[in-house]
Amino acid sequence: MEKQSTNGKIKKGTGGYSNITVKKETATRFRSYSKRFNKSHSEVLEGMIQYFKENNLDPFGEGTKVILDSIKKLERQMMKKFDRLIAIIKNMEKTSIRPTYEMVLILYEAYVKDGRKPKREPIKIQEERMDFLESRNTVPKVEHERILHEFESYKKRCNEIIDNVEKVEPMMGKPYLKINMGMGDYESIKYQH
Repeated sequence: MEKQSTNGKIKKGTGGYSNITVKKETATRFRSYSKRFNKSHSEVLEGMIQYFKENNLDPFGEGTKVILDSIKKLERQMMKKFDRLIAIIKNMEKTSIRPTYEMVLILYEAYVKDGRKPKREPIKIQEERMDFLESRNTVPKVEHERILHEFESYKKRCNEIIDNVEKVEPMMGKPYLKINMGMGDYESIKYQH
C-alpha cells in the first residue's frame, strides 16, 4: 500500500487502488472477516498473503496438510519427552521413594506394635579377676611377671573396646551404646575368659 504526500500532508490509501472482481458471497465473508481485525480490506488481504508466503502455504489444500504435519510432528516430540519424564519419575519412585517409605513404615510398625518399647537384655560382662591384687606371702617372680603381663594385655584390650564404643541416638527410642567390633574379635574375647 502506497502513501502519497499532498501539500506536505501524508494521506493514507490515496492512489494505487485496483478493482478485483469476486463473488458477492465471498466479498460479504471477506468484509465481515476484515471487521474482526479492525483493519482495512487492503491491510487484511496483505496480511493474509504475507502469512501464506512466510509459511510456504498453499491455500488450496496443501497448506493445511503442512500445518497438520508440523503439529503432528510436535505432538510426537512432546509425547517422547513426556515418556522420558514419566520414566525418570518411575525410576525415582522405584529406587528411592518406595524403599525409603517401606523402611520408615517397618520402623514405625515395630515401634508401635505392642504399644511398648522392646526390652533389651543387659550384656553380661565377665567379672574382673581381682585375686592377683591380694597380697601373698611368696610369689615366684615368673608368676608375678606373667600375672602383670596378663593384666596389662587385659587392660589394653579393655581400652580398645572402650575406644570402639559409640553412642547411638535413634530417631525413636532411647539412646544406647554400640561397640564397633567384628564377630571374630567378639568370639576371641568370649573364649579367652
